[in-house]
Amino acid sequence: MRRIVKTTFGLGVTLGLALTAVVSFAQNQAVASADWKPKKPVQFVVMAGKGGGADKAVRLIQSIIAKNKMAPYAFTPVNKPGGSGAEALVYMKQKNGDDHTIMFTLNSFYTTPLRQPALGIDITTFTPIARMAEDTFLLWVNSDRKDINNVEDFVKAAKAKGKGWIMAGTGKNSEDNLLTDFLNKAYGLEMKYVPYKGGGKVAKQLAGNNADSTVNNPSEQLGFYQAGKTKALAAFTQKRLPLFPDAPTFNELGKDFVYFMQRTVVGAPGMSAGASAYYQKLFTKVFNTPEWQEYRTKRSLQGDLLVGDDLMAYWKNEREVHRQMLMKMGVIKG
Repeated sequence: MRRIVKTTFGLGVTLGLALTAVVSFAQNQAVASADWKPKKPVQFVVMAGKGGGADKAVRLIQSIIAKNKMAPYAFTPVNKPGGSGAEALVYMKQKNGDDHTIMFTLNSFYTTPLRQPALGIDITTFTPIARMAEDTFLLWVNSDRKDINNVEDFVKAAKAKGKGWIMAGTGKNSEDNLLTDFLNKAYGLEMKYVPYKGGGKVAKQLAGNNADSTVNNPSEQLGFYQAGKTKALAAFTQKRLPLFPDAPTFNELGKDFVYFMQRTVVGAPGMSAGASAYYQKLFTKVFNTPEWQEYRTKRSLQGDLLVGDDLMAYWKNEREVHRQMLMKMGVIKG
């Protein structure tokens, strides 16, 4: 009996020491996480070309961080638009465990891995930091087209030109390609989709009359629109956008279709808990700055801030939505 009591007591002491060690380790980890800060400049990868919506957003965020002295080192934009974002995704995958490399994503974050499984990209291995907004899309034509003032006019003109009608967009089988496919099917068109590296280049093609139409984001086409070179015909949103009150939604026109594009900050796979917590806190601060909120308003950006687990759940849902869209397009099989 005495032996059992002694053994039990000894085990209790051992467990007590072990629990103390675990608690101490957890506390030390929490302190380390709270204390983490960049130790060198941070690479801010953009999975699109210069001049597009993602690129403009990143350069604004970079300036907000620098102006407000939010970080001890600079955040340096690095454009990697190749392969509809494949270049950026592979680059980030190779940065496994890197606390000083983050990325700003589009919806090609979902579509490119689905279209190119050989890349070996699993988006759930990336570190969810912060969704800063959801961008919107509109259907645009050049203002020189006096015969096109609404979607009905657009459909008539596009049908007349058939396969000769050029819809410029960003990347192959990308967001713009998905919207072009929708328009072709919804209105019985045969528009030819021509991809470019970056929404900025796409906007210039339309403004220069080198394309018949685009589905640019407001931030990409706004300068040309304000200069009177392009006009918006309709929006892929639930409600009309305040910046373009004369552009009806496709829902208003009897087509049940709404589409947004994420503007999200992503960390490399295997990023430390300390770095992840730091970036989530940093980009929450950026989100709440007057500069970012003003940019959201002026560029018709939608969506609340999402971080951490909520952002990961959003990714998983959006990946499945895009899987179904690509299947309907015939780009991938079930």
